[in-house]
Amino acid sequence: MTISAKLKDYLDSSQIPYETLVHRTAYTAQEVAAATHVPGQELAKTVLVRGGGKLLMVVMPAPAKLDLKAFAKEIGIEKVELASEEDFRDRFPDCDTGAMPPFGNLYGLPVYADESLKEDEKIVFNAGTHEEAIRVAFGDFERLVQPQFVSKSIH
Repeated sequence: MTISAKLKDYLDSSQIPYETLVHRTAYTAQEVAAATHVPGQELAKTVLVRGGGKLLMVVMPAPAKLDLKAFAKEIGIEKVELASEEDFRDRFPDCDTGAMPPFGNLYGLPVYADESLKEDEKIVFNAGTHEEAIRVAFGDFERLVQPQFVSKSIH
């Protein structure tokens, strides 16, 4: 599979400069960071959770961990749990399972992002495939996705 068609069209039509990084097959965020020679803090991974009867996307640095109870409290939902592949596989038809880009807005999902991502001028993220990543200015990502920022639930 190649870069997500939705993502490529969105970046191109928005006239956002980006760099495609082709790398060896990698399945975890830390593997992608190593394969692209990017510090883990600059690699934005996506975690999909279920809460409030909806699927939600959380974007955070590769080495970070999401505290589900704290996240639920921070966003004002009673309970949040990790989504299973069955919960989201069909939502991303142009992406390899587990390689979704952090553009939940393109797939009808609310996006929450860790406040610490603002510290880097650029971020790198999966491009919808286990062999490609994209590097883009964080400001462009923020402008296009308009995530809600969280800070108390990601460590």
